[in-house]
Amino acid sequence: MKKLLLSALLLAHGLRAQDRAVDPTWLHRYVPQLAEAKGDLTSQTCHYRPIFGDGDKESRSLQTVTRFGEVSLDAHGSCRTVSYDHQEEIYFVVEGGGVLHYQDQSQALRKHDFTYLAPGAKHSISNDSDQPLHVLVMGFKIPQSISIGAPTAHPKIASLENAKEETVSGHPNSVLYKLLMGLRTGKRDLIDEAYVMDSFFWMDFSPGGTNWPHHHEAAEEIYLVIDGEGEMVAGSGMDGVEGRHPAKAGDAYYFRPNCTVGFYNQNKSGAKAYILAVRARVPQHEDEE
Repeated sequence: MKKLLLSALLLAHGLRAQDRAVDPTWLHRYVPQLAEAKGDLTSQTCHYRPIFGDGDKESRSLQTVTRFGEVSLDAHGSCRTVSYDHQEEIYFVVEGGGVLHYQDQSQALRKHDFTYLAPGAKHSISNDSDQPLHVLVMGFKIPQSISIGAPTAHPKIASLENAKEETVSGHPNSVLYKLLMGLRTGKRDLIDEAYVMDSFFWMDFSPGGTNWPHHHEAAEEIYLVIDGEGEMVAGSGMDGVEGRHPAKAGDAYYFRPNCTVGFYNQNKSGAKAYILAVRARVPQHEDEE
């Protein structure tokens, strides 16, 4: 009788272990199909659609990234004011124009403008036009071990159009990069102010172009396909062959540290593809203590 009871307990434990959910290595979302969710900045005229992080069902998979989503403002709408002590943010205007409210200042934003929002700074956005405003909102958690200075007196705002296209060492010439934002210790990007977000960039793929599948041991990354079609690389097998997935405009992918990541554009005449990407450092164990 004791043996039967023991066997039953072991079997039940085994079933529970097999049913345990495992955090995925990568995540995929098709943005046009995502639903709205309430958030810190939402209001009756400010709507948030979570892609990854806060508001998403699998947010626990993320480590440094706190949110990656799209804010939509109605005509003449406004979002609630927010401030995060140990988080930094990026706003990128996808469509339309509006106003950034930073501390006690207001500055105009237009299509493809982007800005760095320092930890501790009060900020919000509003839409002063008759057309909808769409903004990508990205947030990143800063470890307590990192010393944070006072927010800058004025917000740093730059435009995608002002960034030059260039090749990047270690990647083929079939993709050109616009280096938009990076770490405060750097000098290569249009804005170098971040603590843990180490690269925010735009990729322009030529026909048949690729950035070669690769991985980052201590960083997580997000790709958002802005235009074009191709194959997204997410993960790989024991044989070293990358996993390829059809990708089109509106597809977003999140990659955990060490996950194979890359993109192959269509190999036909005139085929262009554009991807907006962001990468953030993941703290080592000693950074969290």
